[in-house]
Amino acid sequence: MSHHRMSDLTRFRGAVHARCHDNPSAQRAGSRVETAPFQPPMVVHVIQRLAVGGLENGLVNLINHMPQDRYRHAIVSLTDFTEFRNRILRTDVPVVALHKREGIEFRTHLRLWRVLRELRPAVVHTRNLAALEFLAVAALAGVPARIHGEHGRDMHDIDGSNRKYNLLRKAVNPFASCYTAVSEDLAHWLMRTIGVGADKVKHICNGVDVDRFRPRVDARLQLGPEGFIRQDTVAVGTVGRMQTVKDQPTLVRAFVRLIQSEPQARRQLRLVVIGDGPLREECRMLLRDAGAEELAWLPGERSDIPEIMRALDIFVLPSIAEGISNTILEAMASGLPVVATRVGGNHELVREGETGLLVPAADPTAMAEAIRVYLVDRDRASSHGAAGRKRVEALFSINTMVRGYLEIYDAVLNGRSPRPHTVSP
Repeated sequence: MSHHRMSDLTRFRGAVHARCHDNPSAQRAGSRVETAPFQPPMVVHVIQRLAVGGLENGLVNLINHMPQDRYRHAIVSLTDFTEFRNRILRTDVPVVALHKREGIEFRTHLRLWRVLRELRPAVVHTRNLAALEFLAVAALAGVPARIHGEHGRDMHDIDGSNRKYNLLRKAVNPFASCYTAVSEDLAHWLMRTIGVGADKVKHICNGVDVDRFRPRVDARLQLGPEGFIRQDTVAVGTVGRMQTVKDQPTLVRAFVRLIQSEPQARRQLRLVVIGDGPLREECRMLLRDAGAEELAWLPGERSDIPEIMRALDIFVLPSIAEGISNTILEAMASGLPVVATRVGGNHELVREGETGLLVPAADPTAMAEAIRVYLVDRDRASSHGAAGRKRVEALFSINTMVRGYLEIYDAVLNGRSPRPHTVSP
């Protein structure tokens, strides 16, 4: 076992031992042995890697906001974890890294089996394709309730039609007590393509912390180098991993088109791209070739996303595939109008012409035109941003998300099918 895995499991064992040793009701009384005090059932969350990402952010929010007297939690990362782990506020959540290498590695299955036998959870909740096959391991380890969550797709299976992956999903289906899907699009795909019964699928949308992400009411954060943001600047930005599926180059191309075709755009518009990854250098080259480097700020990964959101005027999500975008929700909570691609669950969040505008994926011309709408009509931008904030408060709070997961955990532990859960249009 790795040092991190040993330390977390050692702390877990020590805490259990201390609770039993220090509580008189857990000690012998003559020939009678009292039972240990009640402990909430444990949920073990199995994911590919605990690092910056939408899925991971949603998981941490769930753990931080779920009542501690209802469920305990542990996270098993198939590969490893980063300092993102420190976002977990609870001190009783072990994080275990299995250090799985690329490809099929059956030693990882054995390692997970051993971890589950030690933790003895009531529920295992796997997420996305990378963790799907480990539902069978959970069954072999005797875990009574097993849930699989679909949070979105990547470039290897952009539309969910990959035959090999879908055969795996169908083969694993008998091991799943039920499924969660963050969007109606993914829920319908599970039923239509994979053949999962409607009584086994629950739609639970991500939630956003409306206290951390809130509209700007005072002076904005001064983004970028000195002089980058002025009083009349319109800052258009995006936040996300700079990988192919997020397609930030389309946003850069749209920005370049605008500053080349609209004289006021070059004077007013500034581009902010937050995140790191292989597309970062490509975006820089596109800006350099257009002579627009000084009009854009690409600082890499940042930890002050709520403050950055409040400093923006327009949010853009250029992805070519999405489940449910946390960053769209964060932008709406921040009172920003949203320009997003018409993919995945984006249309479930953005009400076209009311909270934002939807455009085709990989279409910089359409994206440039949508940004231009907000650039020239600031009243419409303000109106759409305010409507987005109200929509998030009504439908997409973290409390709503937590209630959905509490309901499904309670249901599977009691042998019931989860009550269907949908988001109003």
